Amino acid sequence: MNSDCERILLDEKTIQARVKEVAAQLDKLYEGRKPVVVCILKGSVVFFVDLIRNMKTPCELDFMAVSSYGAGTASTGELKVKKDLAADITGRDVLIVEDIIDSGNTLYHLKKMLNARAPASVNIVTLLDKPSRRQAPMEPEYTCFEIEDEFVIGYGLDYTEDYRNLPYVGILKRSVYEK
Repeated sequence: MNSDCERILLDEKTIQARVKEVAAQLDKLYEGRKPVVVCILKGSVVFFVDLIRNMKTPCELDFMAVSSYGAGTASTGELKVKKDLAADITGRDVLIVEDIIDSGNTLYHLKKMLNARAPASVNIVTLLDKPSRRQAPMEPEYTCFEIEDEFVIGYGLDYTEDYRNLPYVGILKRSVYEK
């Protein structure tokens, strides 16, 4: 275990089993259709890859880089689009793949922005959800794990660009980010 990790919250085996379950649910949802599956960079990359590899549904892949966080650990509430979609989503089914929903500000504004482009549907699947921190009125359609209010790292999640490559989701020691 990484020395900055207080404890492992979700081990690799648990994550992989749940990702397979959610992929099967998405296959049912999109049966007979070809959704645009959107990876929200950077944190969602690991989850995104595992999810699409477990889906049987044909899909188009796209990427966005958006954030409502600065260098700190709290949302600013302002959506910043650093990389937009390449695909035209008019009349298309869109599946947003997110690593974690905390305040909900980022996805609330992102979903609103994408719905303005007239897609057939916009759904959100998230690896982790922290409903106790919600500030914006939004809920994901699919959640792998609901977690308590802890600062988590690993499986794509970072703190100052570190820890993304850990194969598990762990709780970061407070001493690391409260310096």
